[in-house]
Amino acid sequence: MSENIRAHIFVSGRVQGVFFRAETHQKARQLGLTGWVKNLSDGRLEAVFEGKRVQIGQMLNWAKSGPPGAIVKDLDLIWEEYKAEFSQFEIKHG
Repeated sequence: MSENIRAHIFVSGRVQGVFFRAETHQKARQLGLTGWVKNLSDGRLEAVFEGKRVQIGQMLNWAKSGPPGAIVKDLDLIWEEYKAEFSQFEIKHG
């Protein structure tokens, strides 16, 4: 059985106004991940994912290109300690 892990990402490029948050939300829920996604005021997208290693890997691979219309220039990944602090995956606003 795969261990639970936590990934914190910052995605830059054309990642706002292309449904990146909504698609990330849908994909994360399909994969059974918990956490959140939000837009940042500097134009980047930020997300935290918790779940099984295999599903996190699938999520990160998807995020490297994102939804149609997105242009991902960079994806910064920070591995953090798994905290099991989320009950679902949500879109944060503001």
